[in-house]
Amino acid sequence: MLSSRLPKDLSPSPFFAELERAKADVLAECAGANSLPFIDMTVSSPVKAGLPIDLDAAVEESRKEFGCWNPDAAGWKSAREAVVEYYRERGGNFTAGQIILTASTSEAYSVLFKTFCDPGDVILTPMPGYPLLDTLAQLEHLECAPYFLKLKREKTGFRFVLDSDSLLAAPEKAKILLLVSPHNPTGHCISREEWNEAVRFCEENNLILVVDEVFGDYSFSPEVRRSWEYLMGGKPEPANFFDAGSNDLINLPENGPRCPIFWLNGLSKAVGSPQLKLGWMAFYAPREQFEPIRAALEFVEDAYLSVSAPAQALGTALLKQSAAYESRVKERLLQNWQTLREAFPSKYCPEVLGGWYAVIRLGEDDEELTLRLLKEKHVLVQPGFFFDFDEDGWVVVSLLQEPALFKEAVARMRSLADS
Repeated sequence: MLSSRLPKDLSPSPFFAELERAKADVLAECAGANSLPFIDMTVSSPVKAGLPIDLDAAVEESRKEFGCWNPDAAGWKSAREAVVEYYRERGGNFTAGQIILTASTSEAYSVLFKTFCDPGDVILTPMPGYPLLDTLAQLEHLECAPYFLKLKREKTGFRFVLDSDSLLAAPEKAKILLLVSPHNPTGHCISREEWNEAVRFCEENNLILVVDEVFGDYSFSPEVRRSWEYLMGGKPEPANFFDAGSNDLINLPENGPRCPIFWLNGLSKAVGSPQLKLGWMAFYAPREQFEPIRAALEFVEDAYLSVSAPAQALGTALLKQSAAYESRVKERLLQNWQTLREAFPSKYCPEVLGGWYAVIRLGEDDEELTLRLLKEKHVLVQPGFFFDFDEDGWVVVSLLQEPALFKEAVARMRSLADS
């Protein structure tokens, strides 16, 4: 009766069922205590981590637009121009015609999969990586094939890097290469050399390049670059502007890459507001491909028109606050990252270049480690197998937690590692 695009078994895995039972046991054990039953090191929402953005001013500024019905497949031009300004503040030079609004980054994936793929086609995704990507592909009758991030020793310590050789194993039906930068959960960020390799691979194999940069505002080093800076950064040259029709000027470098490129982002991370459901894609394409691709994207978007008027109105107002919000969140991330690095050497806690997460290798069995941390130390983490680490013993922690709680959790994790 159910669609073949769904998993045959929708019940929780035995491990996560056991984890839920362990949570319930800890909650019962600590009932009535004056402290938290456990420290949640999986927290993924700034709202839950005490870092909400002030919505009041944005609501007052934009409430008159909440009842507006002005359907546009690409999204309101005023909202797209707000996204353009967001990039401009950070050194980017997109135009409103290069922005497509969506109800979330997940929906942006769905739109791209519908636009460029047929059932049975393959998406190249990073391993380790976030498991939602496999689900989104499966729901479109697509398959995922991995390329790998590998641990490498650098002058400053260990960090994850792109294993570009692993791209060579891509199946013939591959249609999209997906990069995540900053990467969830390793904190890897695409270097210029890695970027050039990825672009060249897509050009040679007629692939679409998609960059998920929802954590892009949260780099930990001034040396880290947003990947669009390699193409769309710096002062725009007049010769780069292309008239897509009716004086619709688009910034498309004339001698740019020979493959379409999409950058995905949204309010979920940019202003810590996943509940508002507004994402976007900014894109580049060779000039002869740009208008057909935009028309195809808008055809898919027009079938749903899923971005609400309140989301577009609030997004326009909230993006003005994004730089200030970024600074608040980054201050906490950096403080917690420093705490983690002081407790664990780089060999066991690879360098994070950006994002909200870090990974630690604590032992031999990450399932056992996760359960022991919760039962014995009252600390909740994510097991590495959930992200398809190719070695056992990794756990994943969020850097968003309140610093005093984070420091206490790290001390408990360290004591387990030393036992």
